[in-house]
This record gives sequence, structure tokens and C-alpha cells, in this order.
Amino acid sequence: MYELENVLRPYAWGSTTAIAGLLGRAASGGPEAELWIGAHPDSPSVALSPAGAGSTGAHAAVADDGGRRALDALIAEDPEHHLGSDSVAEFGPRLPFLLKVLAADTPLSLQVHPTLEQAREGFAREEAAGIDRAAAERNYKDENHKPEMILALTPFEALCGFRPAADTRAVLQVLVADFELAGLELPPLVPLLLEDLAQHDEPTALRSAFERLISGGEDVAEATAAIVATLISGAPTAPYQAELSTVVTLNAQYPGDPGVLISLLLNRISLAPGQAVYLPAGNVHAYLHGLGVEVMASSDNVLRGGLTPKFVDVPELLRTVSFEAVGVPMLSPETTMLGQEVFRPPFQEFQLQRVELEPGAEPVPLAQSGAAVIIVVSGSVILDSPKGELRLERGASAFLPAAEAPVNAHAAAGATGTALAFAVTTALKA
Repeated sequence: MYELENVLRPYAWGSTTAIAGLLGRAASGGPEAELWIGAHPDSPSVALSPAGAGSTGAHAAVADDGGRRALDALIAEDPEHHLGSDSVAEFGPRLPFLLKVLAADTPLSLQVHPTLEQAREGFAREEAAGIDRAAAERNYKDENHKPEMILALTPFEALCGFRPAADTRAVLQVLVADFELAGLELPPLVPLLLEDLAQHDEPTALRSAFERLISGGEDVAEATAAIVATLISGAPTAPYQAELSTVVTLNAQYPGDPGVLISLLLNRISLAPGQAVYLPAGNVHAYLHGLGVEVMASSDNVLRGGLTPKFVDVPELLRTVSFEAVGVPMLSPETTMLGQEVFRPPFQEFQLQRVELEPGAEPVPLAQSGAAVIIVVSGSVILDSPKGELRLERGASAFLPAAEAPVNAHAAAGATGTALAFAVTTALKA
């Protein structure tokens, strides 16, 4: 087992305090948006020598340079040992998932992720066109899809998937009434959106409204400004306070951006701590505020749809979005026969286990199918396997090779408080 050092991404939207507070360390003073735990080649974790952890055998030494090795390089030395034969057969010789701690202080961009087939085709197309992988206009950085899930650690706000067209029409009708009440001229865009959303075929209705907004232009910017001004003036918003206050908040950061009004097409959700959602390919979403544990297939393929200064490829975006009204894809945990609390989205690449350990309680076996990674967010956790033992304090994380299984998690001896950790492995059958 290898303790890890992980990369902290300082994106501007990140909280300056949330990740540091969760992991029990001093804040850096700047935004701390995402802590990456895994072997993604852009920001791989660094595996430390397990010598002090009691591991033995051929894989006990990581490297000659102080016992440090990038996790992707370590895995590449012996994929079967580190990942297991089933994982290598299904996903290739790489860790198929990425664990993140995400802390949003301001909204992230509206975005969508491609299917596996779209990612492979798009990557090949852009490679053939000679587009540099670091270019701003590059859509596909790799050949993989990026299904994901997020588990809230604090109250967590997000936009997630299309709501029924009739529901968005109802929101727009409130705006129509607000303009009438104020004696103001209704922006011409609003009746056009109502007309789009009234079409009988719902996917066609949603696509028409989305395409009208994402195409942008002065009419969208002017309508957004007029709507926000009316809302700020104190216009009634019931029963859509959350949706319409989100419009005001988003416009304050991205004035006139098409994503401001696109938000009205989407489910506006509030997760309580412990609740989770999963996001399949084609689901338009944006995280707005909160701290959570995010897990995804190991990919960096993102098609953006607004609320960002970054490149937005409208034609490719329209090919990627699934124009279906969906319920919020909530994800409840399952309790296994071994007492494991596991979140299993409908993806093969990953599942997330929540590990809670009371002082003196029986150990909890880690769900492990192939490799696993784990992070401790409170208390102290001792991991033991037939090959060794590793103690992780609050804020520490580790990589558990497939060959290390089975691994049990114990509360540290003499502990007085509850220990809490999160572990990720594949969803392949063990």
C-alpha cells in the first residue's frame, strides 16, 4: 500500500478554505478548487515508498529517487499487479477512475461529457486535423468518456439535466407576469422561447430552446439584462425563487452569457450532506456551490456550454447533449452483506464506499475490485492486509494495489472520535 501526495488545482472558482478545513491543514491563501487523487496523466498523485508501512516483496520499493514515483508510472511498471487482470482486460493498463475533493465557491461552467463512442471519434478527428492537445479549441484530450458522480459533504447547489419543457414554460410565465406588473415591454426572446418549448415533441422543444440560447447574440444578452433588472427590482419570483435567484447570481459573474438563461431549462437541485447524484454522458450540468467528493472515469473530455470565458464549440456541443427531460439522477447507497456502504452508479469504471468507523468497532472490509484509492477526512484509520499495515491520519490518502486485497479498515487504537474515509474501486465484480 502506498501513501499518496496529491495535486491541488487552484481554479479561480475554488473555495479558499473548504478543502483545507476538511483535511485539517492550513489554507494556502488562494483558491483551492480540486484535489486530484489518482493517476490521470495531467496531474498524477505521487506514490511514496511503502517501506515504513510494513509492505514487503517485489513491489515494496517505488523508486530510487527518495522512494517517490508518479502513480501512473508506478502502475505502468506492472499493470496486472497494481490493477488486476480483470481491470486491465476491461479498461486497459491504466487506473480507470479519478477521485477528487471539489470545493466550489462560485459556479463552474455549464458542461457536458461525451459518450465513449463520441470521445473516440472526436479524439481521432482532432488528432487527424493536427489540433494541438493543449490548444484552447481542442475538445477531446483523450479517447475516454467521463461519467461522474458527486457526494455532498456540505449543502451543495447544482444544475443537473433538463427539466420538462412545461416546467420551464411555467417559470417563463412568471417572468411574463412580472413584466406586465411592472408595465415593462417583454423582451422578444421570451415569447420565442415559450413557442419553442410548446412543441409537442419534448426533445425537439428542448433542443430548439437550448439552440436559440446557446447561439447567443445581442437578443440573448439584452433579454438577460432586462430579466435580471426586473428581478433585482423586487419582482415576485414565487414559486421559483431558487431558479430565478440563480439567474441573478449567474449574471453577476457572467453578464449576458447564454448560460444564465439556459439555467432555466435545467433542474435546479440542492443536495444535503450525504446525498449524491450521478451524471451520465449528454447530461448538461454545472456545480454552483459546495464541498463534495467527486468520482469520475479518468478523462478530461469536456464540452462547455456557457458560464465560462473558455472555448465553446456550439456545433460539437449540440452533437453531444442529450435533449431528454430527466428526473434528477439521485444515487442512494447500498449496504452489502459485509456492512459496506457503497454508492454504485451505472458505470463500470468506479464505485464509491463511505467508511465510518466508531472507536472500538469491528473493522470494515474495503470493497475492492482491482485497485482502490482512499482518503481520510476525519480521525485516524489503519488499513491492514495480508501483506502489511498502513496508518492514515486525517487528510491522508493511499493507493491500494489489486494484489494487496483484501484490505480492512480499523479505527486507530485509543481513538475517541468517529473516523470517516472514502474509498473508490471499479464496479467490476470482485
